[in-house]
Amino acid sequence: MRYRTFSEADYPALQALDLAAQRHLDPAFDTLPQREREGRLSTSLPALKFYERSEHSFVAGDEAGEVQGAVLAQHVWQGDRPIVLVRTVLLSPEAGPSVASGLLHATVKSAYDTAVYEVHFALIPQLVAAAGEEGAHVTGQYAVRHLGTRADTAPGQRVGAGGGA
Repeated sequence: MRYRTFSEADYPALQALDLAAQRHLDPAFDTLPQREREGRLSTSLPALKFYERSEHSFVAGDEAGEVQGAVLAQHVWQGDRPIVLVRTVLLSPEAGPSVASGLLHATVKSAYDTAVYEVHFALIPQLVAAAGEEGAHVTGQYAVRHLGTRADTAPGQRVGAGGGA
């Protein structure tokens, strides 16, 4: 597997990967309201242009050049220090655990190379092994509060509603 930054030529493959990953995570994805489908996708043209310039976003390509995964991450200034925040990890349904590990490692290395010493990411099941390999510390759970009508169809389990803390 080859890990590299991406360019505009990769946008269609990244958008297809995002759609395949969403359909894999939620087989009813195509039946969701359009606003919810758009809200779950991370690869709009403005987002891809932004993450292409972030220095911390990467794709994983196999020997044939097919994109098997991607990580979208960015610098965030915390007021007293910078962090790298991973927004999204996209994995092909066929991707093995080494793809997630390689993507996280590429982001950790890029953070270190730019003198950023914290990488924050949601500990999704596909990243548990990679987080262990990187020596990550779990400091809590990651929750997202969706405002407006997206709260009715947003992914994940609602806290306190039979499915969370």
